Amino acid sequence: MPGGTQEHRPLLTGSDPSPDPEQGKTLVSQSYDDRRSDEDDNEDDSGLTASGHHIDDAHQQTTNCETLIHLIKGNIGTGILAMPDALKNSGLFTGTALLPFIALICIHCMHMLVNCAHELKERLGINGLDYAEVGYHAFSTGPASLRQFASTARSILNSFLTITQLGFCCVYVVFMAANIKQVVDCKLPGNDIDIHGYMGILLIPLLAISMIRSLKVLAPFSLVSNVFLGLGLVITFHYLLQDIPSSYDRPEFKSWKQLPLFLGTSIYAFEGIGVVLPLERKMTNPEDFRGCNGVLNTAMILVTCGYIAVGFFGYLKYGDAVHGSITLNLPPGDNLAQLVKILMALAIYMTYSLMLYVPAEIMWPHLSSRFHSARAKRIGEYIFRAFLVLVTFILAAAIPNIGLFISLVGAVSSSALAIIFPPIIEIVTFWPRVTKMTMIKCTGIFIFGMACFVTGAYASVEAIIEYFENSDEPQPKFIC
Repeated sequence: MPGGTQEHRPLLTGSDPSPDPEQGKTLVSQSYDDRRSDEDDNEDDSGLTASGHHIDDAHQQTTNCETLIHLIKGNIGTGILAMPDALKNSGLFTGTALLPFIALICIHCMHMLVNCAHELKERLGINGLDYAEVGYHAFSTGPASLRQFASTARSILNSFLTITQLGFCCVYVVFMAANIKQVVDCKLPGNDIDIHGYMGILLIPLLAISMIRSLKVLAPFSLVSNVFLGLGLVITFHYLLQDIPSSYDRPEFKSWKQLPLFLGTSIYAFEGIGVVLPLERKMTNPEDFRGCNGVLNTAMILVTCGYIAVGFFGYLKYGDAVHGSITLNLPPGDNLAQLVKILMALAIYMTYSLMLYVPAEIMWPHLSSRFHSARAKRIGEYIFRAFLVLVTFILAAAIPNIGLFISLVGAVSSSALAIIFPPIIEIVTFWPRVTKMTMIKCTGIFIFGMACFVTGAYASVEAIIEYFENSDEPQPKFIC
């Protein structure tokens, strides 16, 4: 199939290509062509979206440097601002030591997925596989006893992608409301608007930007968002590196009870596995993506260093008083700090619709068949998008705590996508050529992922329950 046609199709779809490997190349290409012909009245969207991250200009191949930038921006979001809160649950040196270990596992899982995609590409002669399709074709061409589960595997992967993206949207709502509240409370002291009130104020703007269905229109928003986010991080470091206390003032290790919360937040931050396949596919020299000094490793090492730096200095600076987003700890009465909060809130606002794009692309095709005319389909999709916004708003209003929400999303959905599924897909893809060492490695990663999933989910839910039980207790007064 020509690369240009493949690049323009939706990344996540629901139709079933043929599981027969001998007919895969022809029938899968026909299926992709059919899907593209039915897409939103042939609207010409420029770019790709994976895991909510926009990748600009699908027509052009990217250089190694451009891919490096895309990969970095695809992995840095609200997660980096939550790293000090993560270290609050682990201890300063424990968290700093564990972050490279978690990064190593997550990066290796990214390599697993890329290797599986290459194997399936050679086996079936098709290009442009996304995460869910890699899982589908791995099972459909794997051991005979597992081929019946191919569609189930793709459905499960799409379900977790949907949960993850909606979880990101919920975090974004809480993040924007909390940061805007601090700014307004300082500029207009004495107002009685709580965080739920600010969420309500944000609802109309969120509904408005979520009605934009074209990635081409959203691309400028993504560019401005990246500029705001980068500027906000630079100013944040300006505050973190001033008047740093001694590391002896911070505990080296907190408790085993809190450690799962650290794992959930950390995995949430590292969950950029959805961007690796489309980015590699767009490269002029895709062979440079992998390897010890390849683009993937280089980008993720830089991302990991950023996470460690923000986490270490953020927790060192503010200790247990650190919030779910480090921006909330910046001096409330300082105009530059207030500017950071506004920039970050605007950056997240302009990314919200991109986060909502993936779940809409996954779920809407299953509902669009109920509408017969083009006008009815268009109105129906607008209503459906509004429904998704309301769902994220309700969930965010139910748990208006950034740190707990991030930990829960990271433990439940991010750990599944980033750690649990890749080793399963690798074993199924390369069966029966899987070596004993590969089996041991994949089993170990799977067990670690399941441990993060179970303990993280339990600790997050327990912390959320405790949060509500203590909600009636007087909170420290906010002072500008």
